[in-house]
This record gives sequence, structure tokens and C-alpha cells, in this order.
Amino acid sequence: MFRFLPYILKNLHGHRVRTLMTIGGTAVLMLLFSFVSSIQEGLRKLTDPSERDDRLIVFQAYRFCPSVSLLPYPSYDDAIQKVEGVRDVLPIKVVVNNCRASLDTVVFHGVPPDRLARVRKLQLLQGRLDAFVQRKDGGALVGRKLAERRGIQVGKPFSIAGITVQVEGIFASDQPAEESLVYTHLNFLLNPQPGHHQDLHVTMYEVHVSDPARADAIAKVVDQRIRDKFTVHTETRPQKAYFRQAISDLVEIIGFTRWLGIVCVGVVGVLVANSVIMAAQDRVKEHAVLQTIGYSGARIFGLMLSESLLVSVLGGVLGIGGCLLWLWWKPMTLGNEGVSIDFLASPALAAWGLGLSTLVGVAAGLVPGWQAARADIVSSLR
Repeated sequence: MFRFLPYILKNLHGHRVRTLMTIGGTAVLMLLFSFVSSIQEGLRKLTDPSERDDRLIVFQAYRFCPSVSLLPYPSYDDAIQKVEGVRDVLPIKVVVNNCRASLDTVVFHGVPPDRLARVRKLQLLQGRLDAFVQRKDGGALVGRKLAERRGIQVGKPFSIAGITVQVEGIFASDQPAEESLVYTHLNFLLNPQPGHHQDLHVTMYEVHVSDPARADAIAKVVDQRIRDKFTVHTETRPQKAYFRQAISDLVEIIGFTRWLGIVCVGVVGVLVANSVIMAAQDRVKEHAVLQTIGYSGARIFGLMLSESLLVSVLGGVLGIGGCLLWLWWKPMTLGNEGVSIDFLASPALAAWGLGLSTLVGVAAGLVPGWQAARADIVSSLR
């Protein structure tokens, strides 16, 4: 059908307004579909229970927002380290600029720098790790996506939620959600007074276990040991289960957006089909002439199907490409209770969107193509 491409393009050009409106409408709908799919992919990546999880989150029982979880430090740290099967413990002080759902959540994690290097696989893109370790009065490492979203630069201060830090590095991570965090020194956020020997309070403890298969059993032991020794009880869960609990409201909303994506694809099909049907009606006599000079019904069907496919794919490319470019230029994150869900624009998302555009284009052209192919020549000429 490629040798008939000039003919198809000429037909589309002959009705420029209708063609542009159809391609534009398809592009807008596929743009919306791509954004919906990207947040669903981010949620799946964050909470997928099928992946092996060697991290446990120890959080204060009956608390939800990080600002109200207060676990003593270092006494709880010492108790958790002694549990059999625990490989490492990372105490974390969480400070968030907005505990409710927001598209611009900034989350600070105050951690001991030496332990951070042991348990995180961070790739420093800019700055120096030793400068962060040595600067105890507000040095910070900023995730790549947060830095791009906020225009944060190495060597300059960054202030939000009443906290001012000096950016010593920008990092990438193998965990997409971590690229929206700001790591700083634990003592900087705790701000202990000189000579103060009593427990301070962190938000949670991240526990790394030696055997992920025993994670649930170790979580029960941790909670029981703290319940036996301390008055502030804890609730320990695998990290992905903790994420699902923290963003449970968002999970339902994002799940509903799946229907929005399906509606977008359906409307694209209706839009393209309507355009092709109108084009077929405009060219009834033209198709009869083509059949008279030897074009078969199958050829006419192929021409109409190609026109539908071309319009749908062009709109899909514009919409999906627009989504990918936007998320590359300005990464987006949806946060709630200190947990961030990234809008993930992956090659798989682009391939999935283009595949749907192709399928919709074929489906939209079947009926008008079939009608044009089976039309009676004499009746059409009249």
C-alpha cells in the first residue's frame, strides 16, 4: 500500500480542517491516556508485591502521617539491631512540606551518612559525596527528579518547610521513588542539644533483612521485642506493604483512572471512525470510478483502512510524544504522607500507546472500508 501513500495524503489534504481536527483530537486523548498510564506504571513499580522485598519499615503503631510518628532514638535502634536476621538498620527522620496529596511534595530524610552509603545504591551525578559527609550543618543530597522539577543546583542553598540545606550533590537511584527525596544528616534534623543524653525521636526505622523470605517473621519479632521493652509500640511491615498503606486513598483514585484511559481510547476510535465514514461518503463516486478502471473491492478496502490507520497513528505519535517530552522536561510526582509516586514514561509505555493507536486505527476503518468495498458501482455513479 506504500505506493498509494501519495493518493492517501492527497485525500487527507483535500479536507485539511477535518483531518487536522481528527489528528488533534486523537493527540489530546492519547496525551491524557499516556499520563494516566504513566502514573499507573509508577504505582505498580512502587508497590508491586511480586518483587522480593528485603526492607521492613518500623513505624509507630496507629499513626499515619510522618509528622506524628515518634520513635525513640537510639534505644529502638539498638533493640532492632539485636534481632536475629537483621542485616542493617537505617533510622530516618522524615520532614515533608505537605502531608496530604500533592503534585509538588518535597520529602527530607535525615539519616546517618555512614549507614546511607551502606544501604543505598546512589549514583552521584553532580557534586561530591565526601562534601556531604563532612558538612554536618545542613549538607544535602538531592534526587535527580526533584532537582529537575525545582531547578535545584549543586553548591546553592535550598529552603522549604522551614528547613534550609546546602546542596552538595545530585544523585540517581535504582529505585525511582528515591529520586524525589532530599537526604541530609540525621543530627541536623534532630538538632540535639550539647550534653543531651536522653532519647530523641525519629520517624521510622528502615530494617534490611538477610533473608527476604523471612521478612514477615522478622517483622513480628521486632514488634514483639519493642512491645516487651518499651511503651511506644510499633507496626512493622515490608516496605512495599507500608507504601500501599500510606497511599491507600491514592491507590483507589489511580485505579479509577484506568477507566478514564479506556474511555480515552474508545473516544479515539469513535473520532477516527467518524472522520473515515465522512471521507467515504464524500468519495462514493470516486470509489466507483476506481472500481470501473479495475480496482478491486479489496484494494478500496485497503485504501480506506490505510487512511484510518494513518490518522490514528499520527495522533498517537503526537500525544504519546508530547507526554514523554513533558515528563522528560518536567518530571512529575504525586505524593501523600511522605511517599512519592513517579509518573514513569518508559519505552514500554510508548510502545503500548502506539500499539493501541494502531489497533484503534484498524478497528475504526473496518466498517467504512467494508461499506466502500461492497458498494454497487452503478448506484455509486448515480
